[in-house]
Amino acid sequence: MLGDVRTADVHRQELSAPAPASLPVKPVSLALPDQITKETVDAAQQAGLAADELSTIRVFQANTPSVVNVTNIRAMQSYYSMNIEQIPAGTGSGFVWDRQGHVVTNFHVIKGASEVKVTLLDQSTYSAKVVGFDPDKDVAVLQLDMPEAKQAGLQPVSLGSSTGLMVGQRVYAIGNPFGLDHTLTQGIISGLGRELSTGLYPIKNVIQTDAAINPGNSGGVLLDSKGNLIGINTAIADPTGKGASAGVGFAIPIDTVKGLVDQILQYGRVMRPSLGVVIAPPQALQRIGEKGVLVLDVTPGSPAARAGLRPTSRNSAGDLVLGDIIQSVDGNPVSSARDLLEQLDAKRVGDKVVVDVLRGGRQRLSFSLQLADRVLGSGTE
Repeated sequence: MLGDVRTADVHRQELSAPAPASLPVKPVSLALPDQITKETVDAAQQAGLAADELSTIRVFQANTPSVVNVTNIRAMQSYYSMNIEQIPAGTGSGFVWDRQGHVVTNFHVIKGASEVKVTLLDQSTYSAKVVGFDPDKDVAVLQLDMPEAKQAGLQPVSLGSSTGLMVGQRVYAIGNPFGLDHTLTQGIISGLGRELSTGLYPIKNVIQTDAAINPGNSGGVLLDSKGNLIGINTAIADPTGKGASAGVGFAIPIDTVKGLVDQILQYGRVMRPSLGVVIAPPQALQRIGEKGVLVLDVTPGSPAARAGLRPTSRNSAGDLVLGDIIQSVDGNPVSSARDLLEQLDAKRVGDKVVVDVLRGGRQRLSFSLQLADRVLGSGTE
């Protein structure tokens, strides 16, 4: 796990003041795609730019129409009129997923919003509805409120793969740091296989980059040298606590994002597999010196209940009777609640697993369960 890491947070507005008439940094006016294609490249070649510079220009021009500015608007009480006003709380980044008007961003960019606005490259702004999100993996999907004819003109980002990436590869980040829309930075992949945790479930295989990531970059694209999306810029190492780039940024791998977005578009949320058990705090097992996780409760009708796992209870004399202690899933050791979460996170709803438990301090049993959907906020694993 990484220390001193924070999300590449949205560019915040001052909430103690009245709603500003505009964002503190006016978006930079950029040429439209039909103005920056062959003519721009020809001009660049005539200016004697190097081949790698031309490559960078092409990547930016091909992808900047896919990147959007996401504004988080919150209902706040005015200190002057005492009325509830819609105040821009901050801005982040996002990108066009398809021509049906779906935009993908980080969950923390739109968290707490009463309204979300999305601004495209041509500075047209649309309201957006939240289709669904996964707070643990920090991914959200928006639906633009725009005519179908306009949707057809959207340019989805070109999806790549985060499989087979190598440290040292060149990467590009496009986003809206400090409200400066469609800002390009470049760097390399500095590390692979990092792990971030924004909730219960850790984000695995996170990409580390030295491309400058700053407040407002959250939800923006991380591209490979071919211009394909390989990650969503999400967090930065922040040793000073000032929220500025220290040359260590992190992106959620696109292979993870694809699966989450597909589920959100299909179900409106992410379906996460569950045994249907409530786990006791680790101190409960530390006292008796056993490894594993103690089952505190079993949800009625859950896979664990149907299989026969036992919760912690009290006997007729009022003495505490410990429940089953889960020690492995599919042969993989479980020594903490985190281990169990990681084991389940690698599965899908409907998968069958074998759970090995210790019962009564002596009896070792194995149960075959078919994983069910874990309801968000249910407290079960």
